[in-house]
Amino acid sequence: MRIISVINQKGGVGKTTTTANLAHALALAGNKVTVIDLDPQSHLASSLGIDGREYSGVDMVLLENIPIENLIIKVRENLNIIPAGADLGQIEHLSQGGVKKGSGLRDALKDQLQDQDYILIDCPPASGLLAVNALLASQEVLIPVTGDYLSLEGLSFLMATIKNFEKKLGHHLKEWIVLTRLHTRRRLGKEVLAKILEYFPNKVFSTHIRETAALAECPGMGKTIFEYRSKSNGALDYQALANDLMHANTIKAEFEGVD
Repeated sequence: MRIISVINQKGGVGKTTTTANLAHALALAGNKVTVIDLDPQSHLASSLGIDGREYSGVDMVLLENIPIENLIIKVRENLNIIPAGADLGQIEHLSQGGVKKGSGLRDALKDQLQDQDYILIDCPPASGLLAVNALLASQEVLIPVTGDYLSLEGLSFLMATIKNFEKKLGHHLKEWIVLTRLHTRRRLGKEVLAKILEYFPNKVFSTHIRETAALAECPGMGKTIFEYRSKSNGALDYQALANDLMHANTIKAEFEGVD
């Protein structure tokens, strides 16, 4: 089982879009997948067609030690979700107890969900206690980055934060980067990708997620891109990204441009 946090402290980079559509792509490929909505806004659940605040979820795992397997909701064939729950936001304000150390989710997942191939954790756009829970529970992180220089600066800051986290807690994470919301005709996106490849070689997935209207529209319908526009560029891109994740397909050659 691979446990992967989809994380970036910067908002608007496509974390939830990537979690929902990548998870469904993996499920469609025959993998058993569970997603965990660790963002109090519950956008991941909405993207998959349910109101995550109407269900008990990971909030009860962290606050009340409810077994995580008791909170699974099946949303697609081979695809389950553990929703955020209405009280998840309280976690960031805790000042006492075991959850303070950030190990609640890791402990909850120990020896649980062992029949799953992938667990994807949709993280909030912050670096607080919820993010620490996600990182400690994971073996890998997937970082969506948009093609602009502010995102590049944010990526550098996040990588430094992860390295500091690894050093303090002795917990190593495999890092993956995916370029999202890419406008292929804009030179800026190509320049940003070239910089990312320069600073973080062998960490950037071969597939880039192109900006499309369909990807922006499908969450409002409670559908993934494969249900909303199965032949769109977004569907092709997330299918290819799933293949990259399964086989560790990264860009290894010197950057030559964006296809």
